Amino acid sequence: MRPNRFYNVARFGPVQVGTHCDGRGRTKHTAVCTAPGCDFSADYLTRAAAELAARTHRCKA
Repeated sequence: MRPNRFYNVARFGPVQVGTHCDGRGRTKHTAVCTAPGCDFSADYLTRAAAELAARTHRCKA
């Protein structure tokens, strides 16, 4: 699989969680807030951690 191609994308309110492979072939899970003015994004080792961050995220914007 090519690096940085997201798959298994889910949406939790304004936050999207996606899975991708980095340039070294490791699987990463990313949570990103899509609200305007909110700069929240983070990588996690497990899907459960990314989904928990998505569910508990509160926008500053």
